[in-house]
Amino acid sequence: MSVIFHNDPITIARVQNFVLAERQKCLSVREWKHRLAGYGYSLVDTDHGQVVTTLPHGVEVCTLPEDASANFH
Repeated sequence: MSVIFHNDPITIARVQNFVLAERQKCLSVREWKHRLAGYGYSLVDTDHGQVVTTLPHGVEVCTLPEDASANFH
């Protein structure tokens, strides 16, 4: 059985904003991933960039900007 899931642009923008705001609170990628897991999200590196997925099912929600993981404090 295949699940087809489509996010609308508003949902994608909200999730991206949330994930990037959480990134600003973190000192490392590891901490960022840990915080997101607490909210039910995961970061996955793919051929088409870093993708936010749902936990535990791994449904892709959105792709992050290329520089999202760069320059931790």
